Amino acid sequence: MFDIGWSELLLIGIVALIVVGPKDLPVMFRTLGRLTAKAKAMGREFSRAMEDAARDSGLDSAARGLNDLKDVATSKNPGMAALERATERFEKWDPKIPTPAKAATFVQDPDLTAALDAAELAEEPDPTPKSATPAKGNA
Repeated sequence: MFDIGWSELLLIGIVALIVVGPKDLPVMFRTLGRLTAKAKAMGREFSRAMEDAARDSGLDSAARGLNDLKDVATSKNPGMAALERATERFEKWDPKIPTPAKAATFVQDPDLTAALDAAELAEEPDPTPKSATPAKGNA
């Protein structure tokens, strides 16, 4: 907490021994320990009271609501999320490391091709128009 090293503690102990004296030094350290323990207990009690007050006032639920609102704002802006992902990928990219070519290969399946051709032919209209033939009895 105070970043006091062993050499500083030794110096403080020697000064306390000279100033207070060897007779009253244990009593002083015991009193100092009790005061430190009381200060820590008061700090814990204060923290606990503040947490309880925040919980009672609904402040923690408001904080959760704010976090939910941040999540919604992120989901409403998917373009920025995609841009951030692309930026991360670009930052990880090393031009010295070769990447495998990702060429699209087209594998032709004869059964699939025949089925697609048959479906196209079935959907196409008949190229020869059917003309209405006049009825023979009315002419």
